Parts: sequence; structure tokens; C-alpha cells
Amino acid sequence: MVALDRGQGVGALVREVRAVGGGGVGVGFGLGASLFEGAEARSPRQLKAMPSFAGDLLDPAQSHGDLLVRVAGEDAGQVRKAVARVKAVANQVGWTVRWGIDGFRAENRVEDGRGLARNPFHFTEGFGNPGTEREVADRAIVREGQGEPDWAVGGSYQVVRVVRFATELWDKDSVSEQERIMGRRRDGKWLDGTPTGEEPNFAADPKGRRTPLDSHVRLAAPDRRNPPPLVRRSYSYDRGGGDTGIIFNCYQRDLAKGFEAVQKRLAGEALAKYVLTTGGGYFFVPPPGDAWLDALAPA
Repeated sequence: MVALDRGQGVGALVREVRAVGGGGVGVGFGLGASLFEGAEARSPRQLKAMPSFAGDLLDPAQSHGDLLVRVAGEDAGQVRKAVARVKAVANQVGWTVRWGIDGFRAENRVEDGRGLARNPFHFTEGFGNPGTEREVADRAIVREGQGEPDWAVGGSYQVVRVVRFATELWDKDSVSEQERIMGRRRDGKWLDGTPTGEEPNFAADPKGRRTPLDSHVRLAAPDRRNPPPLVRRSYSYDRGGGDTGIIFNCYQRDLAKGFEAVQKRLAGEALAKYVLTTGGGYFFVPPPGDAWLDALAPA
């Protein structure tokens, strides 16, 4: 993904960048709060610059941006070529690259409708996502009646967090200790024996003897039968020199009830000493069509 800062009109850039897609490569957009400067009345109501949460060390040069361009595909070589074209197009119309990062999904696969992948800590991610398109839409897509501008209905709030992993420190711990910190087995099974496809009853373990009270999954979703209203699609990254981690990426129709509620609960988790968020931002993914371009046009 590539975050850009404004140059000439948004429409001109979007038309040129859209042409980069095709041939197995998809291109999408995320709108930053700063893109609506001068047009705040037409902005998605919850869109703002991503704040710094407990334990974050956000680098301004690697955070925020007017427009996020997401380039994805199965062929890494084709994706890299498309990213290069996006940057060239942006330069031609006076936009500048604020930051960018390449991601991948190791052991990427779909099981029971859920996209799964292995992260640099050797754990499989994605089990907490819903298994049907209807459930995904219920968590992620902005609806009518939410108080959002008409053009934003059908869009989604996107959170991107570049999270560096202390992999050397992590790998010094035993697998059993890692699993207690996470609250799940590496393959996704629950510590209390609940099948992977079912939700454990944490209330039956009030002292955390089976699943520690400060484990990642227990703090993130203390009532697994009522999961947080968000959908994750994260990627691993490796920039060399020991800088590895994940590009945490999630979508929701309500930032406060989705990501922000989860992030506040994670304060003090056992995992905290192994991770450091260094960049990212809040963005709004517009619905299909060009109504959002009209919303950004000068009044």
C-alpha cells in the first residue's frame, strides 16, 4: 500500500491510478481525514487522524496521508510493477508519496469462508472473522441511518497499523508460553479445548487458569459469543535488518465500537512487550462508483 499527499485534483489521480489495475492486480482507495480539509461537512463523521494509543511510537513520516492506494494480487512481481506505476502516476499529477509498505500473507488460504494466514510469530490469523459475506457486511459496511453523508453509505472505515514484532525476543519463549500470551494454540485451537470453529466460554474460567486474563484474544474479545464488530485482513512485512511484523488492517462501520474499543481493552496485555506500532492511519474506503469524488469536488 502507498499513502499519498495531495497534489492536483483527486479525480485526475484516481482515473489514472484505476488504469493501473487489471491483469490479476486490484487497486482500491482509502480517504484520509486531511483530504476533506475545506470540505469537512461532507466528510465521514468518524474520520480523523489516527491517535496514538498506549505503547505506540508513531513516526509522522510513516503515518496518515490524504489518500491510501491499496494494490493487491497473487503475483508479487506484477504487484511491484503496479505500485511503481502508481508512484509514477502520482508524481505526474503533483502528488507525493508520504509512506508505503509491502506486505504478504504466508500460507494464505480460505477455510470455512475465512481467510487465514500465518504471521511472523508463527500463529495463524483470521479465525475471528465472520464466515459469510452477509456477516462481513454487517460488521464492516456503513448503513443508512448512521448519520453519515449519503455518498458514504456502503463504504467502510479502515484502520491500518504497522506493528513491528520483536521476533528474536519472542522466539526465546517456549511455544507453550507463546500460546498462553496469545490465548490460542499456534494452529488456532483454543486453550480450554473448545473446537476451533466454536467460541469458548471465558466466563467459565473467571480466574484465567486455562486462558490467561491478560492474553491477547481474551482482552480483545472477552465475550467470544459477541465478537467485536470488525473484519481483519492483515499482512506480514519484512523490511530487512530485523524489521519484521504485520500490517494490521481492519474494516468496520463504526470506529468507536470496532477497532478503538478493542485497542483500549488491549492496554496492559502480556503481548505488549513484543510489539510496537510505528505507523499507519485511519482511512475511509468509499463505496463503488464516483459519488465520493463529487463529495471532494470544490463547492
